[in-house]
Amino acid sequence: MEVETVVNNVICQFTDPEGNSLGPPLYLPQNAGPPQLQQIVNELLKNEEKLPYAFYISNQELVVALETYLEKNKVSVEKVLPIVYQPQAVFRIRPVNRCSATIAGHSEAVLSVAFSPDGRYLASGSGDTTVRLWDLNTQTPMFTCTGHKNWVLCIAWSPDGKHLVSGSKAGELQCWDPRTGKPSGNPLSGHKKWITGISWEPLHLNSPCSRFVTASKDGDARIWDTTLHRSVICLSGHKLAVTCVKWGGDGIIYTGSQDCTIKMWETTQGKLIRELKGHGHWVNSLALSTEYVLRTGAYDHTGKIYSSPEEMKKVALERYNKMKGNASERLVSGSDDFTMFIWEPAVSKHPKTRMTGHQQVVNHVYFSPDGQWVASASFDKSVKLWNGITGQFVASFRGHVGPVYQISWSADSRLLLSGSKDSTLKIWDIRTRKLKQDLPGHEDEVFAVDWSPDGEKVASGGKDRVLKLWMG
Repeated sequence: MEVETVVNNVICQFTDPEGNSLGPPLYLPQNAGPPQLQQIVNELLKNEEKLPYAFYISNQELVVALETYLEKNKVSVEKVLPIVYQPQAVFRIRPVNRCSATIAGHSEAVLSVAFSPDGRYLASGSGDTTVRLWDLNTQTPMFTCTGHKNWVLCIAWSPDGKHLVSGSKAGELQCWDPRTGKPSGNPLSGHKKWITGISWEPLHLNSPCSRFVTASKDGDARIWDTTLHRSVICLSGHKLAVTCVKWGGDGIIYTGSQDCTIKMWETTQGKLIRELKGHGHWVNSLALSTEYVLRTGAYDHTGKIYSSPEEMKKVALERYNKMKGNASERLVSGSDDFTMFIWEPAVSKHPKTRMTGHQQVVNHVYFSPDGQWVASASFDKSVKLWNGITGQFVASFRGHVGPVYQISWSADSRLLLSGSKDSTLKIWDIRTRKLKQDLPGHEDEVFAVDWSPDGEKVASGGKDRVLKLWMG
């Protein structure tokens, strides 16, 4: 007598991370797992090229067959089971695991490090008043850029890679030509106190890049034009220091301040559009869900080179639209009040979610390149992971024994890097929510970390005055 194996079904509803349903509820066999779900979602989306997806049921990734999950979590099969499908990067970034170069050169602490959008060059700013440019192929210094009279606090590459701008503790700014290491014009003056942040106008709005915005301790933000070589608009209205600034993909500038507010500005006349209120203490850090594509413009992990500013603008716009999808740009803010907020500024002046859990000041917040996650670094020695759409808490990464200063993502959104006062860098695996790699080597506090957009390299700098490059 043949024994028939009975396969039970479960009613499932696929939704995208934003909560939009994909087709009607479906009866699926309980022995279906991620590979089968992947096939179904690709068919429902009519993808010509099959794409990878991860699946989540109530914020937990499904890594087994549905029946195993249902039994383990005692889920009723009478109800519709909502399954969130999350697109994954088609390429994979290897975790870095060794220090490939320790480069001396700065004579004081390294305060900032930043890879160029194409990942070929690295810039560092230091307390020794210089900016240095490094050739990553030879791992040697290319240029030492001198001209600042005080500590270089922040640096920012234009998304087309043609300019590098640096801001100092004296409040002056300098634009550099990365190909020669020479200043392009005289220092830009206007701010009365030190520079706290720099953000370039997105490439898809203006190519070649010529405008950037700066935030300062003096309470103002200023828009500068590199072709006119001056400040064209002063954004004044904050009552205390402006601590951070972001130029959004829709052309709006966001400023965060010690006056506890976030202000939104339009960029033709510098008019205040809206105020975002909610924090009970200083706003320290802002991040945009689209930040990664804004930073890299037309460049992606393939390293394709472009011939004209028009072509770069077109590709940058395609990348921005693809990343944003139908959703509006999201903003996350981190504060001295130990909390964070997710905002959808185009939709409402009220926060979407208040994110609590840190026991100390939130230093740095950062969306993953795909916008699906938010990571936060705090003086409480932890790094926390949150859902980048709902703001829901996901996990705490513990391992640092000192305050965490800065974080950076791998291009495929699968790994997160952190640098700490405890002199180590750590790499965290988003999928397993565990420590992937511990990177000791610095002799003192690590102030600055960055992961190159091509995914190949990590850079770090800090109090021991050396720059370290790390490879896979």
